[in-house]
Amino acid sequence: MRTLLLAAIAALALTGSANAADPLSTVSSVEVKVSPELQKKAAEDYGVRDVQRLADELKKDVERELQRTGLLAGGRVELTLVDARPNRPTFKQLGDRPGLSIESFGTGGAVIEGQAISVDGHVTPVRYDWYESDIRQARGSTTWSDAERAIDRFAFQLGRGNVYARR
Repeated sequence: MRTLLLAAIAALALTGSANAADPLSTVSSVEVKVSPELQKKAAEDYGVRDVQRLADELKKDVERELQRTGLLAGGRVELTLVDARPNRPTFKQLGDRPGLSIESFGTGGAVIEGQAISVDGHVTPVRYDWYESDIRQARGSTTWSDAERAIDRFAFQLGRGNVYARR
């Protein structure tokens, strides 16, 4: 019995190491840029740190979902965070406008565009936008709740091959 258990563990270890050595088991790279328009908004209004954190979250979430599903194994994803709108005032906005309250809220969201490039070079444009349309949903939200929700939804859909640009 003990030998059978050790053989099973050894077989799993060999299978796991073979998969780990497989160069097509993960996405080669996920690149995320911030659009010039959003960079300008970040510098003038939102705060560069907040927008960069959203771009980093987009990269992390897409990597996680593609790793989980194995879609685009060995491929590349190039994304641009085109727009993002906060639900509540950002730290920079609060500092720039002393009369603004952290309790102010509104609807937020984000727009993401880019392309997925498969290992054989096939380029698929991707685009996703989502903005909350019901102000009642924003009351209990944090500064970037809706933008983060848009990023999560995009990553989930991309990982399942459901996000393509409309032509």
